[in-house]
Amino acid sequence: MMDNRAQFYKKLKKKLKKDTSFPAKYLFKFIVPADEERINQIEKLFDHTGAVINKTSSKTGKYTSVSILVVMKKADDIIVKYMEAEKIEGIISL
Repeated sequence: MMDNRAQFYKKLKKKLKKDTSFPAKYLFKFIVPADEERINQIEKLFDHTGAVINKTSSKTGKYTSVSILVVMKKADDIIVKYMEAEKIEGIISL
């Protein structure tokens, strides 16, 4: 049986291939605990990509929403970024 993440990526890849002509601008959205180290880890994933990164603190200040707009060459590259991001403790991909 495939785990949920694998299923999620399979569906995402299918949707991207159907709806997107690459290269294309893609918006990644993550929520992380408001911790400078974790936010830096996300930003590092997109170093040297020309990404536009916006950060917004939650009302309580416990979490930070990180939006990253970046040109991606193909669906697989997007999947890889999500998989890399998943390794950051406490991250939620939207």
